[in-house]
Amino acid sequence: MRIDKFLKNSRLIKRRTVAKDACDQERVSINGKVAKAGTEVKVGDIIHIEFGSSSIDARVLNLVDSCKKEAAATMYEIIQ
Repeated sequence: MRIDKFLKNSRLIKRRTVAKDACDQERVSINGKVAKAGTEVKVGDIIHIEFGSSSIDARVLNLVDSCKKEAAATMYEIIQ
């Protein structure tokens, strides 16, 4: 699954265009490498996202093409 689609489906980022823009601005990385919007993400990958002055790390647990808002949180776990 593409990283921009994963970020949107998991609700880590609200819109796919915003996720694409974040990738284009090199604010998203997968396993320590800068990710482009079309980069494929797999189960077990660590995603790092920078939001202005804060950042978040998440481990991919599940890849689902479409899911309800309640199930979106099962697609990842936050790493501290």
